[in-house]
Amino acid sequence: MPELPEVEALAQFLRGRAVDHTVTSVEIGAISALKTFRPPPDALKGGVVVDVQRHGKWLDLMVATATGEPLHLVWHLSRAGWVRWSEQLSERPVRPGKSPIALRVRFDDGAGFDLTEAGTRKRLAVHVVQDPADVPQIATLGVEPLSDEFTPERLSELLAGRNQQVKGLLRDQGTIAGIGNAYSDEILLVARMSPFAMTRSFDAAKTATLYAAIHDVLTEAVRAASGKPAAELKDAKRQGMRVHGRTGEPCPGWDGVPCGDTVHEVSFADSALQYCPTCQTGGKPLADRRMSRLLR
Repeated sequence: MPELPEVEALAQFLRGRAVDHTVTSVEIGAISALKTFRPPPDALKGGVVVDVQRHGKWLDLMVATATGEPLHLVWHLSRAGWVRWSEQLSERPVRPGKSPIALRVRFDDGAGFDLTEAGTRKRLAVHVVQDPADVPQIATLGVEPLSDEFTPERLSELLAGRNQQVKGLLRDQGTIAGIGNAYSDEILLVARMSPFAMTRSFDAAKTATLYAAIHDVLTEAVRAASGKPAAELKDAKRQGMRVHGRTGEPCPGWDGVPCGDTVHEVSFADSALQYCPTCQTGGKPLADRRMSRLLR
């Protein structure tokens, strides 16, 4: 699933290509992806793109319509969705059916993009709204971790708010917006912390360490993703991971110096986390998320 760095890069990519262009059509390929019906997608036709923004993991195409009414095409790519840009879109219209194309947006210069979704579990979500806050999942987003509002003091308040595993807090979009499974693994490696450490066990020193890791990992990832075309972002993310998705490989070390251990994994029903025992759990493997009592 694309997370804050990739979604930010996609926003930058689309901003550089779509702003000041007129929407000539919006074609629906998967009715299930469209979560709103009023205003209809056709209301965007004839409007001019004025900006592209990111809200957590959501993308927001801001359009000044022909009637003067501002509208927002907002979408969440979920696990298998993606943005595919073309400098010259096919003239053949999108037809609902077995195509992976859920939605196509065309612009006045012939360029445009498709929102696609692979696989059978369709979770891509598209909304056409007058205000992004009309989407409940956006209205309830937590603090942006690279914003001025996210401070060590704010993180301390969030950690103390309820006692939970720190991995879960980092992934909770209502607490901190934009971090998912992959970057939470990376952050916890750099912070040298167990994913199962309980949040109310954090003192000022541990909070400062976690805060620095969040800031450094995300800043580095945004920098690495910026300027890359949409087609290259997935591979760039995978290549940049230290532990996530690297089970069984040598750990590169929390500080970039290999520690001599290998990356371990804890599996769940529909996901998995990766970590390094030497760097994060005192050399002891985490056997199971329910039974482990390491570093709580």
